[in-house]
Amino acid sequence: QVQLVESGGGLVRAGESLRLSCEASGSIFGIPDMAWYRQAQGKQRDFVAMIYSTGNKNYADSVKGRFTISRDNAKNAIYLQMSSLKPEDTGVYYCNIPGSWSRVGYWGQGTQVTVSS
Repeated sequence: QVQLVESGGGLVRAGESLRLSCEASGSIFGIPDMAWYRQAQGKQRDFVAMIYSTGNKNYADSVKGRFTISRDNAKNAIYLQMSSLKPEDTGVYYCNIPGSWSRVGYWGQGTQVTVSS
């Protein structure tokens, strides 16, 4: 069993920055791939960024160049540094460990990010 807890969300103005954290605990074996997703009210949950066990990264086009994903393997944590925030970045941000052939996937409960204009 794995638990994911997000933190760092809040209310900011357009153009400002925010840093999200996700701490994983429980039965974690090895270094998993981990990702951030977000969901605006009334919309589907969309991929934002992924950091693989190798350290390689992938970003959605909408955040590329503005967001940076990173990880601290010793702490089983990932982070999302968000810069130049836009109102369309508003939503609930979720931490995710993807499922695989050998494990089920896990989701945090999310943290709200609101960007005002």
